Amino acid sequence: MEDRTKTKLIKSGLEFQCIRSLQEKKLANHMIVLVLMDNLLIPNIPVDARWAQNGATVAGGHGKGNATNQLNNPYGLFVDDDQTMVIADTHNDRIIQWKMGDTNGQVVAGGNGEGKRLDQLYRPTDVLIDKETDSLIICDHGNRRVVRWSRRSGTTQGEILIDNIVCFGLAMDDQRYLYISDTGKHEVRRCQIGDKNGIIVAGSNGNGTDLSQLNFPISIFVDQQQTVYVSDWNNHRVMKWNKGAKEGIVVAGVQGQGNALTQLSSPRGLFVDTLGAIYVADHVNHRVMRWPKGAKQGTVIVGGNGYGAGANQFNGPVGLSFDRQGNLYIVDEWNHRVQQFSIE
Repeated sequence: MEDRTKTKLIKSGLEFQCIRSLQEKKLANHMIVLVLMDNLLIPNIPVDARWAQNGATVAGGHGKGNATNQLNNPYGLFVDDDQTMVIADTHNDRIIQWKMGDTNGQVVAGGNGEGKRLDQLYRPTDVLIDKETDSLIICDHGNRRVVRWSRRSGTTQGEILIDNIVCFGLAMDDQRYLYISDTGKHEVRRCQIGDKNGIIVAGSNGNGTDLSQLNFPISIFVDQQQTVYVSDWNNHRVMKWNKGAKEGIVVAGVQGQGNALTQLSSPRGLFVDTLGAIYVADHVNHRVMRWPKGAKQGTVIVGGNGYGAGANQFNGPVGLSFDRQGNLYIVDEWNHRVQQFSIE
């Protein structure tokens, strides 16, 4: 008999039910709740969810290199709801698209050597898919700009959306506002597409440890209420900035740098589910942590077994995302691979 799991989809305040067949896993006694934002599908992970402790390599994993089955210090990724990954292959100066199950990826932006021509990228660190325009929005970090590349066949160059910004992370809300973390000014800005300035929504008071400050903001996540979550890298914490707030709230990493369950060390990739649980790539500790909403400490959900190249290890986890089934994807930077951890 086919396993079937009930799924609730929520969009624009309307709820509807559907039944999706899950071929590999059945989440017994759980309803998977999905919030459909225009550019992101956010699963509500059950509070007692667990993930396989051994990951499967779904991109790269063939050593450091520039072949289409290789990655070179990858960083950010975006998992689309059609089982496609788009990866910022940072030191190859390209964006590479990978279909689940494929051995090789396809270069979809850059890949023409490092440089600042419109057909080039230089150390891209993050990427997202803008479905309304069927395009990629890319943080072209080394060129201090945000660029857009059409996903249509035959595209050979991008266009500059924002320049003179030391961008590192990107997010887009369901009103198509773009959010950019600026590691030069230690702030996060929100812009409409076509607006080169926007407004500051987190930070802006120089680098520091105060609640009104950030120190090298890396990854960002934005929910339906336009709440901004920031991996505050040099402060070893995750900050939450409510819309219009002048200062943030520490929601993970409450006791400084370290490897205790109350601590983080140079946090990177970030994701927040519909229950407000925070998932963070704890880079130097080579682990991924989950912090339930309001919790004073987190739990290790995968990794934490020292650095290495084993299936249960990382060597510098960075980008982090989920698919609609709740499977976890981690960019394992110095192992030059993307690992998938199946939800159990």
